[in-house]
Amino acid sequence: MFRRPVLQVFHQFVRHESEVASSLVLERSMNRVQLLGRVGQDPVMRQVEGKNPVTIFSLATNEMWRSGDSEVYQMGDVSQKTTWHRISVFRPGLRDVAYQYVKKGARIYVEGKVDYGEYMDKNNVRRQATTIIAGEKLVVDSISCLSSLKSSAC
Repeated sequence: MFRRPVLQVFHQFVRHESEVASSLVLERSMNRVQLLGRVGQDPVMRQVEGKNPVTIFSLATNEMWRSGDSEVYQMGDVSQKTTWHRISVFRPGLRDVAYQYVKKGARIYVEGKVDYGEYMDKNNVRRQATTIIAGEKLVVDSISCLSSLKSSAC
């Protein structure tokens, strides 16, 4: 007897609350990148006037596959594609560690987010740049990189 009216009131309340919540709360989204590869150059630290310094280095990731029929998968030629990523580290502690311990040739794991931006080059031409902003994790694979600051190769 009371079940149907109570359910109708409940559904109206839920519908109203979800409309209010969706207008007040921002929708969650995710921008997350995980890379495992080799460092292409020693990091450089740059600082634009009035801004915090940033450590920048390049990272190569490789994708390998065999061409040929799927049935004879093992007999195809091996193909490889290398993709270069620009890594920027802004977080103060992580930035300093990256600058100190990351070396050319080191195998590292980076977690961060993708950032698309624009800048003006030397010839005043607008260029687009894709950067990986290292945020949470930056792991150097070689123990020798961590134990010796004098070592130039990892």
